[in-house]
Amino acid sequence: MEESIPALINRMEQSKDFIKWTIEGPTSCILSYYTTLVDSKIVNRHILPTIKEEKRSSLDELQSYLPLEKMIMTDDPEKIKNYLLQGFVFIQMEERHSQGLLIPASKREGRKISIPEVEFSVVGPKEAFVESIDTNINLVRKRITKTQLTIEEVSVGSYTETRIAILYIDEIADKENVQTVLQRLHNINYDQVIDSSFISQMISDNSNSPFPLFLDTERPDRTVEALIEGKISIIVDGSPHSIIAPSTFTEFLSSSDDYFIPWPLASTFRLIRLFAVLFSVLITSLYVAVLTHHVEMIPDQLMATIVTSRANIPFPPILEVIILEFAIELLREAGARLPSKIGQTIGIVGGIVIGTAAVDAGLTSNVLLILVALGALASFTTPVYQFSNTIRLIRFPFIIGAQIWGVLGIGIISAFLIGHLIQLKSIGRPFLAPLYPTRLKDLKDAFIRLPFNKQYTRPFEVRPTDPTRFNKSLADEKRDIDE
Repeated sequence: MEESIPALINRMEQSKDFIKWTIEGPTSCILSYYTTLVDSKIVNRHILPTIKEEKRSSLDELQSYLPLEKMIMTDDPEKIKNYLLQGFVFIQMEERHSQGLLIPASKREGRKISIPEVEFSVVGPKEAFVESIDTNINLVRKRITKTQLTIEEVSVGSYTETRIAILYIDEIADKENVQTVLQRLHNINYDQVIDSSFISQMISDNSNSPFPLFLDTERPDRTVEALIEGKISIIVDGSPHSIIAPSTFTEFLSSSDDYFIPWPLASTFRLIRLFAVLFSVLITSLYVAVLTHHVEMIPDQLMATIVTSRANIPFPPILEVIILEFAIELLREAGARLPSKIGQTIGIVGGIVIGTAAVDAGLTSNVLLILVALGALASFTTPVYQFSNTIRLIRFPFIIGAQIWGVLGIGIISAFLIGHLIQLKSIGRPFLAPLYPTRLKDLKDAFIRLPFNKQYTRPFEVRPTDPTRFNKSLADEKRDIDE
C-alpha cells in the first residue's frame, strides 16, 4: 500500500536533521526539508522572502514568483521522498493538501579542483577530477565544445542511489559499445556504490582476472582524448576518477606525458616502461631458475661473485626470494597505509635497514637484494596504479614455476598468461588489441607513438563510427613553404 504524504513526513521527522516548519504570515505554508542537505542561504534569501513579502493564493502563484529553476509540483509520495533526499524543500499550503511544491536548494559541499596526485605530469594541464559529478562533467564539457558530446545518467545502488554519467561523442562512438555499457549498468543489483572502482568491477567482462579491464584516470584531458577516439567515459558521483571503456593492454603503458613531449622521446620512454614491466615480472624467477636448475648458464666471472654472496646463506634460492619479496610487499603496504610524510620515511629507512640487516644476518645474498630492489623499482614505472598492483601479483606464479621446472616453468607460466590475455575483453572488444587481433595501423600509438600527422585514423578496435581524425592529403598540402 502506498504511503500518504503526511505519513511520509511524520516518518522522516524521526530523523533529527529533518524539520517541518510552519510559517505564519501573508502566505501561510509548511516547509519540510533535511537541514543537512539544504543550503540555508537559498532558504533565507529566496524562499522565505518570497513567501513573506505578500499573500500568495496558490502554489502555482508562489512558483511563478520564486527565482529558482527546476521546481516540481507533485502529489506522488515516492517522488517527494526521493527529491527531499536530494536536497529539495517541500512546501504545502496546508498539511491536509495532497499536492506540494518541491524546490531545489541542495547544499554543495566538496573540495576544490586540484592538481593530479596519481597521474602527475611535469608539462600539460594541472587539473584533476574531484568528487562532484557536475564539476567533473564541466571539466570535460569545457574541453569538448560540441553538441555531439552526449551524456546519459543512471542511478545505481538501492540505498545510495548513486548518480552515474555515461559520456560519449554521438557521431564517433560505436552504438553497440554504448548500449553494452548502459545495459550492464542497468543490470547492476547492489545496495551501495561508493566509488568508480565498484562500477569497473561490476561491469567487467571477467571479474576473476587480475588485470584491470578499464582504464581508470583522474585527468580530464586524458578522458577527453579517449572520448575523441570513440571511447566511452563513466563518471560516478563521489569519485574523483573516470572509467574509460573499452581499454587495451597497451594503454596501461602510456602516460599523459607521452603526448606533451616529442614523439621520439615518448616512444623511447614507452619502450623503457615495457622493458621495466618484463624485468619486474621475470628477474626474480630467472634468479631462482638459474640457481636451482641451470647453474651452467652462469658465466665463470659471475659465478665467483654469486658463490661468495651465497656462501653463508642457509636457505635455497626460492625461500630466499620469497622472504625478500614478502619484505618488499610489507614495506609497500606500510608506506601506502601510513600518512604520506611518515610513509615515505618508513619506505626509505625500512628498505635500507631491513635490506642491510638481512644481508649481514646471512638470510639473503646481496646480489638478490639488488635484483629485488630493481624489480620493485621497475614496477613503479607503470603510469596506472591498478596495473602496478597486477605486476606485483603475477610475479609469484613465475617464481613457483621457476622453482619446479626452471626456465621451462617460466615458459609454461608465460604461455598461460598470454592465453589468458588473448581471451580477455573490455566491453566485448579484444583487450590485447592491436597485437591480437593484429591491427598494423593501430600500432602507431601502441608501444611507440608516431608523430601526430601520422595518426590520421582513430583506433579500429573501438569500432568508431567516424574512423578519420583529419584529412591526411589536406594536411600534407599545408606543410611549411620552406620545407
